[in-house]
Amino acid sequence: MTNNPCVLVGVTGGIAAYKICTLVSSLHKQGYEVHVLMTKEAQEFITPLTMQSLSGQKVILDMFTTDYTPDVHHISLAQKADAFVIAPATANIIAKIANGIADDMLTTTFLASTCEKLIVPAMNTAMLENPITQANLKKCEQYGMHILESGSGYLACGTTGKGRMPEPADIEDAVKEVLHTEKYLTGRRVLITAGPTCEAIDPVRYITNHSSGKMGYALARAARNAGAEVTLVAGKTLLADIRGVQMVKVTSAKDMADAVLPRQKDMDIMILSAAVADYTPCTTAEEKIHKQDGGMSLDLTRTTDILKTLGEHKQAGQILVGFSMETEDLIPNSRRKLSSKNCDYIVANSLRQEGAGFAGDTNVVTVISESDTTELGLLSKDDTAEEILKIIAGER
Repeated sequence: MTNNPCVLVGVTGGIAAYKICTLVSSLHKQGYEVHVLMTKEAQEFITPLTMQSLSGQKVILDMFTTDYTPDVHHISLAQKADAFVIAPATANIIAKIANGIADDMLTTTFLASTCEKLIVPAMNTAMLENPITQANLKKCEQYGMHILESGSGYLACGTTGKGRMPEPADIEDAVKEVLHTEKYLTGRRVLITAGPTCEAIDPVRYITNHSSGKMGYALARAARNAGAEVTLVAGKTLLADIRGVQMVKVTSAKDMADAVLPRQKDMDIMILSAAVADYTPCTTAEEKIHKQDGGMSLDLTRTTDILKTLGEHKQAGQILVGFSMETEDLIPNSRRKLSSKNCDYIVANSLRQEGAGFAGDTNVVTVISESDTTELGLLSKDDTAEEILKIIAGER
């Protein structure tokens, strides 16, 4: 895969075509080379000029026009593509590609492409569930194409059921997964923790921290993309569930311990990026505590040290990774944690570093092992996750 992957986006005649504007715009903004191919029917729903403006590339429409430069005809596009996504994919286009029919620019280019292919069905429920459509989808899978499952809900035809096209963010996530051809974690079972824990004071209030969960979610996506079987144990966040990852939702530190510790025996790699509370109220009031004159004290007790417990029971061959958020003495404090928790790696970052922290989309981390210290520098959290996993897997 090149540094700037080339993605072909085939748009067919479905009402959901308007959603693809968001997908094309997002991929283009991230530096992908995006070429849009539209069927005649698709042009009834959205104009080629819109797609051209969003992709920065001339939209491909007609097989027989001479209005293209030599590097945008169907064979050259097919050769340079790293991924080809068809969304929305109607029953008609699915039938064509399942049976090798190439009667327009989109299907001809698709048939000539040897890259990873992603089909995103979107249609009426009865059409989707028709045995012919289902057989065609199975045939596409047998040919090595990836199928992104349709959602359920209210459809444009006025019915409710399966057949809704997934949201652009979900399609983008699937595109990035199929583009990730380095499956260096295939066969590995990975457990990741993410987000904050919430320790209840009463039915209204709780103690928590500023963790957004973004780093842990990025690690889960990266591990899935690398071929791992991923379990994500997550505290309260505003983040959407990750497709293809077993999601385990928890609230308190005790909930997280109860979810993580019994799973240790089944895991090859455990990455604890969650910000787990070190203390929890000794008691939780059954009713709301009302304010009174004067101060208030709160008795706290230690929570289970999940990372230390995992380190004490680590099995041969298991890899244990902890996270260390510091405000001072980053490396010395993190090295002490590496030793005291019996970790294989500590991912250390400091709130004092610009670009690091909880809520942002970037991070600045140092990966520490017994023998090495690797500074990754300022990266997006997605890229940070990728680099962390490569170090753990010995791929970097």
